[in-house]
Amino acid sequence: MDYNAPYGCSVTTTLKVIGGRWKPVILFHLMENGVCRFNELRRMIDGITQRMLTSQLKELVEDGIIIRVVIESSPPHVEYSLTKYGSTLENILKEMRDWGAQHAEILNNHHSSGL
Repeated sequence: MDYNAPYGCSVTTTLKVIGGRWKPVILFHLMENGVCRFNELRRMIDGITQRMLTSQLKELVEDGIIIRVVIESSPPHVEYSLTKYGSTLENILKEMRDWGAQHAEILNNHHSSGL
């Protein structure tokens, strides 16, 4: 992935890493729950396919945002968690959550008032 943002816009670079439909949701669940297994994440995220979850997790691992650990047990399983670097996104994700909740409330009020 090319991380060079046009005109030095670092917001674009950030969105290349954490943007899209699923990555913020994945990151928020990892932030809230700590370590999660693949199937736990899949159950928590309505509508995501196994293929899409695999793809998004792989990209987040490649970007150093999360870590993937294979646990050799019977049966073996995989766990995901935020890296130290990935945990630097916590404030950003919380701000996005808060802004989204406020925006949804504004939209709901706007639509219910008939404007």
